[in-house]
Amino acid sequence: MSTDRYARHLALTGFGPAEQARLRASTALVIGAGGLGSPVLLYLAAAGIGHLVVSDFDTVDVTNLQRQVLFTAADVGRSKAEAAAARLEELNPETAVTVVDRRLLGDELLTAVAAADVVLDCCDNFGTRFALNLACVQARKPLVSGAAIRFEGQLAVFRLDRPGEACYRCLWQEEAEELESCRGNGVLGPVPGVIGSLMAVEALKIASGCAPSADGKLVLYDAVGNDWRQLKLDRDPVCPACGGKSACGTA
Repeated sequence: MSTDRYARHLALTGFGPAEQARLRASTALVIGAGGLGSPVLLYLAAAGIGHLVVSDFDTVDVTNLQRQVLFTAADVGRSKAEAAAARLEELNPETAVTVVDRRLLGDELLTAVAAADVVLDCCDNFGTRFALNLACVQARKPLVSGAAIRFEGQLAVFRLDRPGEACYRCLWQEEAEELESCRGNGVLGPVPGVIGSLMAVEALKIASGCAPSADGKLVLYDAVGNDWRQLKLDRDPVCPACGGKSACGTA
């Protein structure tokens, strides 16, 4: 491992060789390589995480290039997961990348989650989010979740590796409205970058142990007013996923 590459990490108080070594030994499962997944993958690879598992079954479209900074015009029509792996290899050959260019379901999803040290939800639909959350509950793995639409973003960290913590289903119910898409509603290009970068921060803290994670709250970002709000997350005692009701109130 090159110490020069990570010198700015090693200069941090609380982030020494032991933390960098823990990061190097860690695996992150990233579901979705789009607007959120792009900064997540770039920053985790650059930081020296040992293994990235990239799951995305989509191909690069020209409309993605406005915000999905992993890709270039030359990648249009290519598998997102494959194109991401090639870019990450160029960025940091020390990070191993596993490509999953299909939707992970059932036992295969649970196996992938169980093998990870931290899971990042960068997808764009409730069905996948609920399935991923349930797998994290069952495997007791930390889940970092983000979303971005229009001028708005949100971030939450669910420490499902700890007893008594809220999960994603405590926050959102299955009857909730369908997740809005960027195609129909638009999104300001840097907004997924803001949220994705914060997701990478939380994943790096969890994987390295360099600082406490920002769990127990939902962070809301409004790009129009550059406004940030936080809502407290409580466990739902009748949650169908974790058995635990999330009441959200101002933190």
